[in-house]
Amino acid sequence: MQETQVSPKDRFLTVYGRKPVLEALGDPALRVDKVILADTARAPEIEQAARKAGVQVRRASAHRVKVLAGNGKQEQGVLADVVAPRMRPLSAALSKAPLPTRVLLLDGITTPANVGMILRTATAAGIGGVVVPRRGVAALDPLVVKASAGVAFRAPVLRCATAAEAAGMLSDAGYRLYGLSASGGEALFEAELPERAAFVFGGETAGVSEEVAELLTGWLSIPMPGDVESLNVSAAAAVLCFDLVRRGS
Repeated sequence: MQETQVSPKDRFLTVYGRKPVLEALGDPALRVDKVILADTARAPEIEQAARKAGVQVRRASAHRVKVLAGNGKQEQGVLADVVAPRMRPLSAALSKAPLPTRVLLLDGITTPANVGMILRTATAAGIGGVVVPRRGVAALDPLVVKASAGVAFRAPVLRCATAAEAAGMLSDAGYRLYGLSASGGEALFEAELPERAAFVFGGETAGVSEEVAELLTGWLSIPMPGDVESLNVSAAAAVLCFDLVRRGS
């Protein structure tokens, strides 16, 4: 079978700013693919660190660096592409055994802080994969890396085009899909869950999309005896992840 070319966006995470780039270059646990410096930037310490680490340094216009960083105020004329070793296409994860038994699917979550915190929590809890679609979800940019406190580099990220595409692929692969709801649905702590399951977290405003909801096996809710309507999506993900830990998954 012919291999599908993997997009750089599905292989690297980008960090910007002099201190974060220096930290990435100096971390033996990370592999930096390349450093990009604005043609106006003077950064001998970064060039020296890159040479020491055997990393190529490229020059680009200051405007190009700002665009690549996605942040025009804090990139300081320097960014680095860091290899994310556990990031891969969802299709690759489902094409050979062993398949991840428990997976999170992000559907319309647009706040980078929420995506970053979910990646950190899921990695800490040993979740097998977090599906982060390329469309409809916050891009895996430096803001997400920062929110994850660097854990995004080694998070088990699975990429695909859309949440609806992911839901279809997971369903076809034998996963039961469950949506997390603020109200209604079966109480999470009492629910019997199959061995292979995917848990869908909808957007901050719209919730789970209609296309994904059509493929759900059911809904789960987090019991909240206090006077609060709902939890932030990253907090809800944390509750779910560590309930799976409690179950021994």
